[in-house]
Amino acid sequence: MSARVEQMFARIAKRYDRANTLITAGLHRRWRRRAVRLSGARCGMHVLDCATGTGDFALEFLRAVGPSGRVVATDICEPMLDVFRSKVERGHPNLTIAYADMLALPHADGAFDIVSCGYGVRNADDPRCALGEMARVTKPGGRVVILETGVPQRPLLRVLHALYTRRIVPTIGELVTGDRSAYEYLPRTAAAFPSGEAFLAMMADTAAFSRIDAYPLLGGASYIYVGVKRS
Repeated sequence: MSARVEQMFARIAKRYDRANTLITAGLHRRWRRRAVRLSGARCGMHVLDCATGTGDFALEFLRAVGPSGRVVATDICEPMLDVFRSKVERGHPNLTIAYADMLALPHADGAFDIVSCGYGVRNADDPRCALGEMARVTKPGGRVVILETGVPQRPLLRVLHALYTRRIVPTIGELVTGDRSAYEYLPRTAAAFPSGEAFLAMMADTAAFSRIDAYPLLGGASYIYVGVKRS
């Protein structure tokens, strides 16, 4: 993630969750829960959540793996991590929150059963490299789970989605966080970033997966991607 983007997230960190809930009408919670179910997470597993931000995805995994499992949550934006830490002040001994760049993860090959990233791959300076790193630290047979923005394929939905993201989202973002530019950046990058089949092709380019599936959400406004690491 470039320094400019890191600074942008630092500016909106304290009100990021509130803005996200309003912008998605709370659907982001349901989408994360579905992504965790599709990951196959269960008690005792070890999970790495990259670009964790304020930690909602990591917390969903923490519930799934239980006290016998472990979740490591990383990001390069310390103010976002500080918000996450404030949510879990009363201790989760099986949760680690740490600074780490998803382009150079400080973990051994095959260290985790599941590696996830919610709405962070498109902000990486090199998304293909990020996917490759996530696959590297996943165990053979384990899963890489990506939750990312998309663009609806149906013409009417595409028009409505563009209107909402370009006009309404920046207004909500400005009202909640006071930073309109951040919420102009987010839909702009979402519209330009590969989604659906194009994102599947990007994952396939890593040659790390034996199977890759895409699950559209809200007509393709977001996607869940699940890649099974080659054995």
